[in-house]
This record gives sequence, C-alpha cells and structure tokens, in this order.
Amino acid sequence: MNGADTAWMLTSTALVLFMTVPGLALFYGGLVRTKNVLSVLMQCFAITCVVSLLWLLGGYSLSFADGNGFIGGLSKALFAGVGQETLKGTIPESAFALFQLTFAIITPALVVGGFAERMRFGACMVFATLWFLGVYAPVCHWVWGGGWLGELGVKDFAGGIVVHITAGAGALTAALVLGARRGFPHQVSPPHNMTLTVAGAGMLWVGWFGFNGGSALAANGDAAMAMLVTHISASAGAFVWMIAEWWRFGKPSALGAVTGMVAGLGTITPASGYVGPAGALVIGISAGALCFVATNLLKRRLHVDDSLDVFPVHGVGGLLGTLLTGFFASDALGIFSGQEDIAIGHQLGVQAIGAFSALVYTVIVTFVILKIVGAMTSLRVSAEEETEGLDLVLHNERGYDL
Repeated sequence: MNGADTAWMLTSTALVLFMTVPGLALFYGGLVRTKNVLSVLMQCFAITCVVSLLWLLGGYSLSFADGNGFIGGLSKALFAGVGQETLKGTIPESAFALFQLTFAIITPALVVGGFAERMRFGACMVFATLWFLGVYAPVCHWVWGGGWLGELGVKDFAGGIVVHITAGAGALTAALVLGARRGFPHQVSPPHNMTLTVAGAGMLWVGWFGFNGGSALAANGDAAMAMLVTHISASAGAFVWMIAEWWRFGKPSALGAVTGMVAGLGTITPASGYVGPAGALVIGISAGALCFVATNLLKRRLHVDDSLDVFPVHGVGGLLGTLLTGFFASDALGIFSGQEDIAIGHQLGVQAIGAFSALVYTVIVTFVILKIVGAMTSLRVSAEEETEGLDLVLHNERGYDL
C-alpha cells in the first residue's frame, strides 16, 4: 500500500460524493420551479442512499468481480473478501470500492434531470434501483470491470461512456416516455433560483478534480495532468457557450456559462487521462459549441422536454469526448499530442463502438424499465398535482416559507 496514493483516493472520494450532494442537488434544485425544488433535492439525496446499499449488496460485485464479458459475478457481494489489508493496485480495495460507489451514485442522479417536476417519488426510487442494476452495473463492467469493451481496447478514463452517455441516454428516454411538462413548449419554466444553480455548479467544478484526477488511482503525474486538462476544458466550454449565447440572443447569461462549464467537464471526462492541454482546449471549445447547438435543437426545434438538458449536455458531451479521445490521445500530433501510442483510425473505430453500443443498450433497457415501473405504479403525477407542485403533493413540505 502507498500512503500518498491512498490519501489522494480518500480525498477524491469525498470530492466526488460532494458533487452529488450538495453539488448536483443544488444545481438541479435551482433550475426547477419553486414548488418543485425539494422534490429534486430529495431525489438526489435518496438515490445516494439507495445506490449505496445496492453497491454493498451486490452492485460492486456485478461491476468489478470476475464474471463474463457482460456482467460480473457475485463473489464480492456484501464486500466478501474486501478487508483492511486487501489491495487494489497500491490502494486499499475498500478505498477503490468507495471511490467507484460515488460514480455509481451520481449517474442515476444525473438522469433525474430528464424527468424533473413530473415523476412520482416512489416510481423514481424503483426506477433508480432497476436502472442501476440493469444499465449502470453492466456498462461499468463492460468498460472497467474486465468486460467486452475493455477487452476491445476502449479508452474511457473517468466515465464518458459509463457515466455521461448512459445518463444522457437514460434521461432522454425518460423524457420521451413520460412526456412534456404541462404547457411545454409554449409556457416558459425559468429557473427559480440561479444563485443555487451557480453555487451547485461551482461545487461540481471543484468536485470534478476528484472525479477525473482520482481516476488515475494514484497521486502521480497522470492525476495532475487529468486535473489540468479538466480545468482547461471546463473554462473553454463555459466561455464558448457564453459567447454563443451572447451572439445568438444578445445577452450572456449565468445559466449559459455554468451549462457550458458542465458540458466542458463532461466532454473531457473520458479523455482526461490520455490528452494534453492543447487537446483539452480543442475538446472544451468543441463541447461548448456542439452542446449549445444540441440544447437549442432538442428543445426549440424538436420540442423534447428533457427538463434540465441532460442529453444535450451529458449525452452529447459524452459521445463527443469519447470519440475525440480516439484522436487526441495519440502521441503523434505535435503540440496537440496525448500520452498514448495508438493508431488513430483504429482507435476511433473502437471508441465509436463503445459509445454507440452503450447508447443503444441504455435506450432499450431504460425504455423496458420505465414500462415495468409503469405497470407497477403510476410513473407521473396527475395534472392537478403537477400544477400544485411536487413538494407539497409528494413530501408535504415547502422549499421556502417567505
């Protein structure tokens, strides 16, 4: 065991958990209407608890234990064989398992943004449970647990496929199955508290250093470079989105700046351990531009009510970043070189297989899960309950008493 590596991983684990509660919870909470803020906070908090228990019972084993190319076995259920002296590389396996748990938590929490303000709490909990078992655990095993994508040579340093593509595809599917919020797209539903959203976005930015830097699983140069390129991409994404919005609508907004930052972070995630600073700049600029276009296209042209823009930011960003990893990871691009000795054409093909197989699989399984949950209980609140607000209807509480 290496003490420095272990200390860094414990710190990274705390940073990534901080991204979900309070980071993502506040980011999402500020974006919904006043009458629904507690429902979003509650969903993020409860998903943290549910996934943590599932991870102990068998989620970690299904993701990382020996199995087949599709799913792991149950040899590590209830953390069997994981003791104080058990190592994963140079760190305790308990630290590795806890670090990976924080990724498993934030992924279904991200999906909440696709159906915010209209899914029942009980249905959300059942959906999150089945989605974690049916989507997250298998895809995680495919890429990181010794599954078929890992064997194929897919490069996903910190979760472009495992986290962002699955979350984006799941959110889009949920938005389509549940249908739009009442009044959409003609009735505008602006964020009720941008102060909360910007505060949550800042927490996400800081927490992402643990997300990407911690994925090196060591306190070394890979971790430092991952943090550097993460910051560059986030800054470029925020700046480009702000400029695009300024040009398109006449004024830059805080919402646009923080959304562009998240797009830059999500897009650099799969590449963060493989690319250099110049490559990260191109990735961040591409993220800000493409995700801005995708967001406007999905809502303004296609009228899909992905409430908090999960697919155009995380899904599109994850796809873009996964593909660009196959290019900028190469060490043969001069100032834009990464750290890998790869054949760009071959690696691009491998990255495309990984990205689109995860996308298609997630859409199909998410659709099936929603139909199963819908047969068990009502997925969506009634029109009257939606008008009254989920905070009072589902939790008998108000976010504010002014």
